[in-house]
Amino acid sequence: MGNLSHIVSQLQAQRKQVHAELGRLDAAINALQGLNTRNGSGAGPSVSARPRRTMSVAARRRIAAAQKKRWAVWKAKQKKSG
Repeated sequence: MGNLSHIVSQLQAQRKQVHAELGRLDAAINALQGLNTRNGSGAGPSVSARPRRTMSVAARRRIAAAQKKRWAVWKAKQKKSG
């Protein structure tokens, strides 16, 4: 039984080391990706993204009204069941 607990503790120590190594690798990858997209020379995710669309005031009002209507229906159902 003591041998099993020794193996478990070794595996846990190895897991901590792998986790720390993954953190270092993630940091290195993020740093390299940041360099790649900042100078505009690489094809990063921001380079291929479409430009943001602007929404008219009327469209925002229609969306807000529709959402308020959805919430009113939901709240009415909550009051009936509660």
